[in-house]
Amino acid sequence: MNAALDGMVVLITGASGGIGRELARAFAAEGARLLLHAHTGLDRLEAFCEAEGFGEQARCARADVRDPTAMEAVVQRGIEAFGRVDIAIANAGRWPAEDQALDQASVERVQQTVEINLLGAAWTARAWMGGLRRLGPRPDERGASLCFVGSTAGRFGEAHHSDYAMAKAGLHGLMASLKNEVVRLDPYARVNMVQPGWTVTEMAREALDEPGRIASVLRTMPLRQLASARDIAQSVLFLSSPALARHISGEALTVAGGMEGRLQWEPSQIDEDRVRRRVAKGEAGA
Repeated sequence: MNAALDGMVVLITGASGGIGRELARAFAAEGARLLLHAHTGLDRLEAFCEAEGFGEQARCARADVRDPTAMEAVVQRGIEAFGRVDIAIANAGRWPAEDQALDQASVERVQQTVEINLLGAAWTARAWMGGLRRLGPRPDERGASLCFVGSTAGRFGEAHHSDYAMAKAGLHGLMASLKNEVVRLDPYARVNMVQPGWTVTEMAREALDEPGRIASVLRTMPLRQLASARDIAQSVLFLSSPALARHISGEALTVAGGMEGRLQWEPSQIDEDRVRRRVAKGEAGA
């Protein structure tokens, strides 16, 4: 199915991580041009681009998403390289691995989590909107698009990770507001969000390796499987497509195996060893 992304320019933040790399692969396969952002992982990102053979299809840029001026410079790099930035994927984020109740978490941890996950997404959106304001909509009327990568923590909460949950929850208000702002810049522009549940990435792997963690996670899902990074990337690509999702804006798509925030299974009904074997092979299903 044609996603109508050929030749469009997509900014992907946090592109050196597991979901970010799959996003880059997915959009590249559709013929999009890539503006790939990293912070501490720029060398890893550049090596990935070389290994994938992106060549002139991609540009890499380093910035701290907490710095609005730096994010404006990233967008400007895309404009200079490709003429404009049509799509932005605010994917960069940080999940503190250590379980801590709010009254035990340091002020520094809470501030950093909110600054990266919420304000970082806001500064990404702000920089992208600034470019769109200067350049205007595409003449072919393939509307601009912004997609936030949220989390089920923002929908259901996450005990001992309230800093992360409140940051991701804030993205919903940001999305709901910006969908009404971007149409003043491009009448066909859209803003949406994907909310992943537990996904097999480098960021989550340490937690998933804890004995009993997978069984605990899967008890809340009708589908007794973990998401892969590709599952998330394909959902983002769908919402970003001016052909596949042209009339979808202001929506949050939860990609979490049907999670409802309640228990579905007893531990005896979950084959945790089988899931671990598939994860080790690079798969994510049960």
